[in-house]
Amino acid sequence: MRIFFSRIACSLTVCAALAACTPGPAAAELPVAGYRIERVFPHDPGAFTEGLFYRDGFLYESTGLVGRSDIRKVRLETGTVVARVAIPPQLFGEGIIDWNDRIISLTWQTGIGFRWSLEGFRPLGTFRYAGEGWGMTRNDRELVMSDGTPTLRFLDPETLAVRRRLEVTAEGQPLRNINELEWVKGEIFANIWQTDLIARIDPASGRVTGWIDLSGLRERAATPGIDSVANGIAYDRTRDRLFVTGKHWRSLFEIRLVPRE
Repeated sequence: MRIFFSRIACSLTVCAALAACTPGPAAAELPVAGYRIERVFPHDPGAFTEGLFYRDGFLYESTGLVGRSDIRKVRLETGTVVARVAIPPQLFGEGIIDWNDRIISLTWQTGIGFRWSLEGFRPLGTFRYAGEGWGMTRNDRELVMSDGTPTLRFLDPETLAVRRRLEVTAEGQPLRNINELEWVKGEIFANIWQTDLIARIDPASGRVTGWIDLSGLRERAATPGIDSVANGIAYDRTRDRLFVTGKHWRSLFEIRLVPRE
């Protein structure tokens, strides 16, 4: 299989993601991993992917856009949607994550979140938060939420109150546009909006320890349009599989990371 790796392209997109950055070699000093495609699965090109996680053989996906947002349970092998629930049409759906027998979901600019049953997507209530909602993930104790700023919020999974905040930096600079999140082997993987990059974030310090460069996948899978960017990371802990996709992508990829230099 072909291995994909592009340090030159990464130096430019890393710079664009930082709140303050001087273009040049310093922008790419952190290790940059490439990827190897293991398998390719079908993905609904109509899905404006905002959130993604894997559980018990299925993908759970949240899609955005006002009037078109929903939450879906998707069969991995075929891309078939086996269950779905619409978000209220005036809202823009964003990140989702599971906690026990529930799903927690965000919306973009309205500060409204939802609780759903994992089975059947029955509405279980709403909650409020300040600012915007972007991505979500979790560890075994907390939920983690992004809002497009360099700050991640760690939430109590029962009350959804903020327990702590974490400032994310790369090369000493605040990292903005942190979008979809996934907890992978003690790290937080984060899509950086409008780039082909995934940041690898240390959840203790907030420092970016490296990048994953997904260059090449958008050209292979995305439908035309400036919004058809990489967004969507899911991890299968049981089988150590990493999945990535994007907004309006017709494919979802299982990838294996190339060892860092």
